[in-house]
Amino acid sequence: MDRKTVLLLVASFGVLLLWQFLVGVWFPPVSKPPGSTNIVATATNNIGTNAVAAPSPAPAPTVTTTTTSQTIVVATNLAEQLEMLETADAIYSFTSRGGGIKHVQLKHYLETVGCDRTTSTNQFATLNDHARLPVLAMAAGDAFGDNDFKLTRASSSSITAEKVLPSGLRVVKQFDLGSNYQITARVRIENTSGQPVVLPPQQASIGTATPMGPRDDMTLMGVFFFNGEKAEHIEQSWFDGGGGCFKKTVRPLYGPVTNRMVWAAVHNQFFTIAVVPGTNSVGSEFSAHRINLPVPSAEDIAIDSKVVREPHGIEGSIHYPAAIIAANQTVERQFTIFAGPKQEKLLARVGPRTDAIMDFGFFSPISKLMLRVMNGIHSLVAPIVPEKLGKYAMSLVIMTIVIKLVFWPLTQKSTRSMKRMQALAPEMSKIKEKYKDDPMKVNKKIMEFYKEHKVSPMSGCWPMLIQLPIFFALFRMIPNAIELRGTPFLWACDLSKPDSIWMIPGLNYPLNPLPLIMGVTMLIQARMQPPSPGMDPAQQTMMKYMPLIFLVFLYNQPAGLTLYWTVQNLLTILQTKLTKAKDEPAPSPVAPVVKKKK
Repeated sequence: MDRKTVLLLVASFGVLLLWQFLVGVWFPPVSKPPGSTNIVATATNNIGTNAVAAPSPAPAPTVTTTTTSQTIVVATNLAEQLEMLETADAIYSFTSRGGGIKHVQLKHYLETVGCDRTTSTNQFATLNDHARLPVLAMAAGDAFGDNDFKLTRASSSSITAEKVLPSGLRVVKQFDLGSNYQITARVRIENTSGQPVVLPPQQASIGTATPMGPRDDMTLMGVFFFNGEKAEHIEQSWFDGGGGCFKKTVRPLYGPVTNRMVWAAVHNQFFTIAVVPGTNSVGSEFSAHRINLPVPSAEDIAIDSKVVREPHGIEGSIHYPAAIIAANQTVERQFTIFAGPKQEKLLARVGPRTDAIMDFGFFSPISKLMLRVMNGIHSLVAPIVPEKLGKYAMSLVIMTIVIKLVFWPLTQKSTRSMKRMQALAPEMSKIKEKYKDDPMKVNKKIMEFYKEHKVSPMSGCWPMLIQLPIFFALFRMIPNAIELRGTPFLWACDLSKPDSIWMIPGLNYPLNPLPLIMGVTMLIQARMQPPSPGMDPAQQTMMKYMPLIFLVFLYNQPAGLTLYWTVQNLLTILQTKLTKAKDEPAPSPVAPVVKKKK
C-alpha cells in the first residue's frame, strides 16, 4: 500500500468520522413558508363513531424557522392535582395542568451512574423532568381555555383527565398503563351542544427531551419524526446554531414541518419518549422548541462544581388541521406512548420503525448485529466475571477477539503478501528506472511483474477496508447502547463516556489513559508492518506516525470504543509476530525478462 493510498484512507476515515458534526453546519434545514395544511375539515360521522380528518401526505417536508408558531399554554396559577400510577418498571405522575403525564421515573435506572454518581441515595432516571408541558397536553387556539383538567383514577392502571368547556365541548383523555414501558392513550373531543363547533388547528405535546442528570452536557439530546418513509433526526447541535467550533446564534424553534407524521419522539443519550398516533390519528405537522429549564441554585453548585449551569430541553409537538365537529358528534384519537430506555427490542414493538430512535446511522444493520453479539456474549460470561472488572467490558473484549478471529486468515494473508512485496521491491525499482521516460510502460510492466509473482499492491488495504464498517458501526452503537451505561472497566467508571481520571491544571483538559494506550499500540503496530515498495525513508517515517491522527479523533470518544480499538491493535501485534515466526524465507525474486531491441 503506497503513501497516497494510506493518505486517502486516513482522509476518508476522518471525513466519515466528522460527517455527523459537519452535516448540520453545511446543510442546515432550509427556511421556507409553512404549507397551507390547516384546512377546515367537517366531521360528518354518526353519533358514537369516530371521525378524524386524515391529512394528505406531502411529497417533501416544508420547514420554517420563524417564531410565530403558537405554543401550547397551560395555566400555572391554579391548584395542581397530581395522581400517580406504578408498574414494575416505572412510576407515572399525572397532572391536572394540561391533563397529561407530568414525568416518568424509571425504576431500573439511576439518574447518574459511574463517575457522575455523587451520593448513595441516587434518584431514578426521570423523563420529562422539570418540563413546561406534560406529555399529551393539547391546544386548539383558545378553545381549551386554561387547559386545567380534573383527574380521576379509574383503576390501579388507568387515569382519566376530563374538562368541560363553555362552548359545549367535552375533552376526555384516558391513559391505560401497559407493559414494556408503553401506555395507551385515547383523546375524545365531544360536542355536547346542539350547534356545530369549529375546532381550530390543534397541537399535542409529545414531551420534552431533558438532561439525564445535573452533569449531562445535553449534546446527545434531539427529536425524531417519521413520515412513513424516512425518520428525520434533529439534533441538539441544530438548536445551538449548527455546531462547529464557533459560537452560533441559538435557534429556538424547528418547524412546523408539513408532512405525514406517523410518529414523533424526544430523546437524550439513553432514554426517549415516543408518541405513535393510531392509523386514524396521523398528524399533519411537527415542530420542536428549545426551552430553558430551572437553573441550579448556588447551593447545588457548591455541592457539585460539575453541575451544568444553564440546562435546557427540546419540546416536541404533533399538529392536526382544523375541523368542524357537528352537534352531538365526537372526534377520537388513539396514541401509543413509550417512555423508557433506548433498547432496540423494546422500541421495535412500539410502532413502524421506531427502532430508528437508536440512531445507528448508515451502518445500522451492522450496529444492530454487534449489539446483539455483545448482549449474547454478556449472557454467557456475566455469571463468572467480577462486577468491578465490568461484565459488559469483558463482553466487548471477547467480541473484539471473535471479530479478530473471523478476519485472522485475511490479515495473515495480507501480511505475507506485503512481505513478498517488500522482497520484490528492488526488481520493481529497476523496472521504474528502465522505463522512467514512459509512465504507461512502467505501469504495464509492473502489473505484469505483479501477475508473474502472484502479489497484489492492494493486499495490505483489504483488512482495513473490510473492518472499517465494523468500526463505524461500533462508533454509533457504543454511545447509544444503554447496556454500557455505568459499566466499569478497571479505572474507567463508564464505558459510554471517556475514561477521564484527572483534569490537567491550567488547561482544564481531561487526561484519558485508554486513548493514549491505543495510540501507543497503533505506533507499535505501524512499526511492525513491512514498508511499502518504493517508499523513501522520509515517507516511511511519516507513515509510522500517521496513527497519531486517530488518537486526536478518538481522544474524547467513549471508553468502550477506545477499548475495542486497543484490544484490536494488541491482537494485530500478536498476529504479526506469529506470522513472522511461522513464515518461510522469502522467495528469491526472479528478474524480469527484457527483450533486446534488434
